[in-house]
Amino acid sequence: MKTVTSVSGGQSSAYIAANYPTDFNVFSLVCIDEPKAAPKDKKIIQMVSDRIGREFIATAEDDIILNTILDLEQFIGSKIDWVAGDSFDQVINKKGGFLPNQFRRFCTVEMKLRPMFRWWKNNCLIQENEPIEMHIGFRANEHRRAKSMIENCNNDGLIQFKDIVGKHSNGKNKWAEAAWQKPRFPMIEDGILKHNVQKYWSDKPVRFAPINGCVGCIHKQPLLLRLEYDNHPETMDWFEKIEKDGKGTWKDGMTYADIKKHRPQMQLGFDDFSECDTGHCGL
Repeated sequence: MKTVTSVSGGQSSAYIAANYPTDFNVFSLVCIDEPKAAPKDKKIIQMVSDRIGREFIATAEDDIILNTILDLEQFIGSKIDWVAGDSFDQVINKKGGFLPNQFRRFCTVEMKLRPMFRWWKNNCLIQENEPIEMHIGFRANEHRRAKSMIENCNNDGLIQFKDIVGKHSNGKNKWAEAAWQKPRFPMIEDGILKHNVQKYWSDKPVRFAPINGCVGCIHKQPLLLRLEYDNHPETMDWFEKIEKDGKGTWKDGMTYADIKKHRPQMQLGFDDFSECDTGHCGL
């Protein structure tokens, strides 16, 4: 069974990549078709385009994460495979204009898991349906997250995923499930906590975003989203525009346009928010 590290761009998954070497490292990038949100560094745009094998326009994530993966690859001295599925815009269009929300979180499935699953089919299927051991960056105090993932495994301890495997005679897509990964949590096994991870990276040449994942993540609380407007206005404007043009809202009971209008009564920074405010999209 081949081993793979799922690199999300956060410090924990990077710690796994640096300290628990595997056969492969893979990073799944969320793309958007918004030129206004493009990184200012044109060299980065070309480097990312080369790695994902198509034109890169912009990401819904913090641009620093692009540097993180490039820095990390140099630091660990091993290749990181970049994958990217349909852009966020394309995914929403295929869903009939409906937006993901806190109860229908198809964004993670379509733009994180599906590209990684298809990468597995192209790179790791030495034998028919041979699964991989996937190293996940959950820390020692995140047993609940690990338990939730394990509960989604089949009787063989494998996670299944449904994808297109061909066409029916009528031209419609044929779907099937495959058991593709066995999750493993090295930091839980070894008792590694957040402060251990932060201490490790404190003197290393790898840049990290203050918060991982999409800047407009539906799981972030409104005050944090308002702070993201200050730090990533072009990307947050994309989230607001998509909401205006789509069906439904990102968050229940409020729009991102409403969040943008809100003015906090005190100065806030990313340190004022905990990881439970971020959606934990990193895999």
